[in-house]
Amino acid sequence: MIKSVFRFALNFIPRPWLIRISYWVRPLLASYYSGNRYEDPIDGSTYRKLLPYGYEGRQRENALAPGSMSLERHRLLWLYIKEETDFFTAQQKVLHVAPEQCFYGRFRKMKNLDYLTADLDSPIADVKMDIHNIQYPDNTFDVILCNHVLEHVTNDIQCMGELCRVLKPGGWAIMQVPLDPTKEKTDEDPTLEDPEERKRRFGQYDHVRLHGRDYPERLRQGGFKVEEIDYSKKLSPELFNRYRLPAGEMLYLCRK
Repeated sequence: MIKSVFRFALNFIPRPWLIRISYWVRPLLASYYSGNRYEDPIDGSTYRKLLPYGYEGRQRENALAPGSMSLERHRLLWLYIKEETDFFTAQQKVLHVAPEQCFYGRFRKMKNLDYLTADLDSPIADVKMDIHNIQYPDNTFDVILCNHVLEHVTNDIQCMGELCRVLKPGGWAIMQVPLDPTKEKTDEDPTLEDPEERKRRFGQYDHVRLHGRDYPERLRQGGFKVEEIDYSKKLSPELFNRYRLPAGEMLYLCRK
């Protein structure tokens, strides 16, 4: 019953409202699914199972941790920045585009961060921002996080260029996207308006492209130096499964 309600919500409730509703229901879900089979490394909670996640027939089982609302990609990113960067210790000015719930509150409380969130319509963002034309000067931020955004924008390479412009020399950025490794080239059509055709070609009704193996080169066209990191290989198979991480997902570490 709970899974059916959750799937209905994903498919039919606008995302801003889902964000608001989740603050009320996630403590109840975390309690209901408590156990010891899976662990969310973001908050340390353990569960007998996780919630499914995905749109219209593409649901993944055991994907969403109900306590933090983290998905597989969030848990992978958390582990990487915690173990491999100074994000949690150094004084840093951070731009977080389309802030994820599982990170937002935690990053906001970190005393070492000058933390700014931005989005076109998220109810939890500090400022409204179109990343085609960012309203901040060159070399403003030490760290930029902008995940699962570039599949929505009209011109992803222009947005990459803007993000590179406002990143300080020596700073770093991570910008993950849905990526199909079977595609050599990114499939895109920002003029396509039919939601059903978008779902067929790009995987979701509000996506205008599906990135392929050329994604790192597109980041380089935006001005970044790109390091491709398969961080999951640093974990044992047992931990990989316990944390429910995404198989085969690369992290693209971008520097100016």
